[in-house]
Amino acid sequence: MTKDSGRKSARRPARGAADEAAHLPSKDQIREFIAESPVAVGKREIARAFGIKGGDRIALKAMLKELKEEGVFEPRGRGKLTPPGRLPPVAVVEVNDIDEDGELIARPVSWDEEAPPPVVYLAPERRSRSTFALGDRVLVRLSRIDERHYEGRAIRRIAKVPQRVLGIYERGPGGSGRLRPTDRRAKSELVVKREHAGGASPGELVLVEPLPGRPRLGLKEARVVECLGGAGDPRTLSLIAIHEHELSVAFSRDAEAEAEAAGPAPPGARSDLRAVPLVTIDGADARDFDDAVWAEADPDPANRGGWHLLVAIADVAWYVRPGMALDRAAFERGNSAYFPDRVVPMLPEALSNGWCSLRPDEDRPCLAAELWIDSTGKTRRHRFLRGMMRSHARLTYEQVQAARDGVPDDLTGPLVEPVIAPLYGAFAALLAAREERGTLDLDVAERRIVLDDSGKVAAIEARSRLDSHRLIEEFMIAANVAAATELETRRRPCMYRVHDQPDPVKIEALRQILDSLDLRLARGQAIRPRVLTDLLHRVADRPSARMVNELILRAQSQAVYSPNNIGHYGLALTRYAHFTSPIRRYADLLVHRSLIEGLRLGDGGLPAEAAARFAEIGEHISLTERRAAAAERDAADRFTAAFLQDRVGAIFGGAIAGVTRFGLFIKLDETGADGLVPISLLPDDYYVHDEASHSLVGRRWGRSYHLGTPVTARLREAEPITGGLILELVEGEEDGGAESATESDERRESGWHPLNRKPEPGRGPKRAGGARGRRGGGAKGGAKGGAKGRSKRPRKPRR
Repeated sequence: MTKDSGRKSARRPARGAADEAAHLPSKDQIREFIAESPVAVGKREIARAFGIKGGDRIALKAMLKELKEEGVFEPRGRGKLTPPGRLPPVAVVEVNDIDEDGELIARPVSWDEEAPPPVVYLAPERRSRSTFALGDRVLVRLSRIDERHYEGRAIRRIAKVPQRVLGIYERGPGGSGRLRPTDRRAKSELVVKREHAGGASPGELVLVEPLPGRPRLGLKEARVVECLGGAGDPRTLSLIAIHEHELSVAFSRDAEAEAEAAGPAPPGARSDLRAVPLVTIDGADARDFDDAVWAEADPDPANRGGWHLLVAIADVAWYVRPGMALDRAAFERGNSAYFPDRVVPMLPEALSNGWCSLRPDEDRPCLAAELWIDSTGKTRRHRFLRGMMRSHARLTYEQVQAARDGVPDDLTGPLVEPVIAPLYGAFAALLAAREERGTLDLDVAERRIVLDDSGKVAAIEARSRLDSHRLIEEFMIAANVAAATELETRRRPCMYRVHDQPDPVKIEALRQILDSLDLRLARGQAIRPRVLTDLLHRVADRPSARMVNELILRAQSQAVYSPNNIGHYGLALTRYAHFTSPIRRYADLLVHRSLIEGLRLGDGGLPAEAAARFAEIGEHISLTERRAAAAERDAADRFTAAFLQDRVGAIFGGAIAGVTRFGLFIKLDETGADGLVPISLLPDDYYVHDEASHSLVGRRWGRSYHLGTPVTARLREAEPITGGLILELVEGEEDGGAESATESDERRESGWHPLNRKPEPGRGPKRAGGARGRRGGGAKGGAKGGAKGRSKRPRKPRR
């Protein structure tokens, strides 16, 4: 016998197809294994998992090829497979949102599928604070929460570092200075040598430019390019937010020149609306007036009880044409941003406060929606006009409401019967239509920051909610719906304002916590806005009303701009677009241009090639809207912190507005401010983040902190530069969740301490979704827990 024949005889005998199949997993088993794997897997991993060896590997390879051809899995890397839509273990994401708890939400940069991309929640880098901002691109290591949600841990930022850095200039040793950045993304201080100080004084807010190169040792050097005022000057607080969120403040010379060159629009073929007693109704501090309203009882006998409305909007499209420097500036900004002490406008003041502002007794070009509604508020017909109008009065919400309530002033007195009464009559009909379709009506208190003549915060007040506010809202909604309907009917490009239905995962989480409050939310069906509004009405007089409003708000999807219409869930409308504020929103300007082109209303219409970019434009202006909102919130936080700085040590009532793995967010009743109670300041225990019930629960002593629970808190720190408030719950107060004397004595006698013991099995609730416990009662324990722990539940995006 030869050597070769001996080798053949030693091999395992050949098997038939049935015998071979018995040694291989089924396709269903392979599908399940790949689907459950957190990372992409290949033939080697599958063979190891199922104990496949020798010649069976060939059959396995053929089976995997069939699964790939069937589209069950997609290739990922060298010979790896993963289910479609699954993200890789490491990916680049872009920060695109911030939720109510201050946590960052991102989306994968590379996503070619038709389905919406998964949501990525960025874990905080340092206890409760993340150093990333909207628009940053970050390389992250991903762990899957479920099919649509991931948690990302940052590896490094890959976005371009800002060329300029904002910070507080401080004098250092030897005459040199240091810059302490206000931006949390900055990792270290900068050195500012005396010759590069630019006349900055210690404690001044300055803008610096990093110098090229880097010293072999020590900090990077920079030079001051602009001094913005003392850090104690209240007017610098909004500047910090503006620079941190990279809002454009200055317009280009070309844009400014185009705005300055603007003048009165010629009447031309415009409809003459100057005799119609249109009035503007805005806040007392408003400077730009872009909408005016008028109403009368419809004289048509066929529409008994109906109304004839006119909503006139400033004709911004006449002044801002496609291709102009003004248009490029407006697109870049996307919208105006409003701060307690200033406005960062989308358009230069020569337009926003000048030719595009509907000032009283001045001729102004407009685009008007004319509507006829019946007695129930339903629109019978509408049409759009390009006209010339003249505002008959600039009114405030308070003036109009007082006049309606029988206390008119010299300006509103003559307008009560001919102007104000018909407006309220039409409003009553529109309100009936709103109630009929069943909108989502949340009761979320808003605050107004009042400044004195020096720019300091004089008061923080609850923003009033008058019928006059609602009147204008309903008129604007009616005009917005008419604009979307007109463009859809004519098959013209439309930038819709869309609001998707809540994520079923969030609705289920909402249902679970409502169950604990003995409130029922039906299962197995789409939850209509009316259902949630009815629920809010049922709890309006209960102590839990604030919490339920907050929970329903957090369950909502984010409203965005898109050329693809999916309706507006919150308003219960099948189509909706923004038409009424082209001075401050680019989306409205696009709708105006499309109407002008589609109705052949003259110059300034939408170019034919613009429609192809609507999806891209929608994403951009949705991002700029979120960026401006984040800057406005940050500025409000800073002004509020400055207002409370002199009240450190004071005790406030409030409620738990956010429950996270690193502590509690408390909303103070008096100011509406949000402050953090770090987990290290909670009474000693080992805390578990129970996501299902939105609570932190102590495993040792059973102490729990739930969303919406009333608490009493002491202010420990207030930092205007960052806008941060640090609070601690007041011991001995029942609503503060303080321990009893018996619990305290028991713990002292046992020698127990949260930093030197393991959690006892079986104590406290089951860890929801795998959330890790947190140690309170010590800075080390709290910081360590805050850095390492993570939540496994999908976070709630802002609406």
